[in-house]
Amino acid sequence: MPKILVVEDDLDLSAMISDWLSYEHHLVECVHDGQEGLDRLKSCKYDAVILDWQLPNLCGVDICKKFRQNGGATPVIMLTGKDTISDKEFGLDAGADDYLTKPFHIKELAARIRALLRRASQATENVLKIGDLVLEPQTFNVKKGDTDIQLLPKEFALLEFLMRHPNQVFSAEALLDRVWDSGTEASQEAIRTCLKRLRKKVDGNKDNSMIKTVHGVGYKLEA
Repeated sequence: MPKILVVEDDLDLSAMISDWLSYEHHLVECVHDGQEGLDRLKSCKYDAVILDWQLPNLCGVDICKKFRQNGGATPVIMLTGKDTISDKEFGLDAGADDYLTKPFHIKELAARIRALLRRASQATENVLKIGDLVLEPQTFNVKKGDTDIQLLPKEFALLEFLMRHPNQVFSAEALLDRVWDSGTEASQEAIRTCLKRLRKKVDGNKDNSMIKTVHGVGYKLEA
């Protein structure tokens, strides 16, 4: 479940974008101030950023420039009412990957986000498969062998993240950062509880689960 940051000061537009992308099974965070948007990019990891040009305190172009200068590689799509070729050139040269002129149809924005995510190195696969465990991000389906597995949204997001990074160990803090909303008050206990439910649904009551605890370090999904 990709994690997307929306930096947009139009509250109605921000809510519409959030609702639509959440419906498409993205984890969406919204901020309405340019400086807060830059601070989020410094402190949290996202799979894509939707960035308005005109923002309070810090404009979208300056955010993008600073983010790229600091090594940020997350795909960025810029939203703006500026529609001249020179404006688009300026925005793209600042580091944006795509550019969408207001007003736009929400379906076009969603399609452009999907395209950016496909081009990103870890979001290219339509179907994730490890052993006999199969996860389909687009249809929200999970199967183990011939058995369908019903997961809650957060369980699905956690499993998808682990399947995209097989054999890599992540601390509880890293999982909170990548799978939970950055503004959440979820704790490491929430991670343990979610993993416990996920293990039971994926592996039943087997002692040897695919989802391993690396004591003192974190968790991984063993391929």
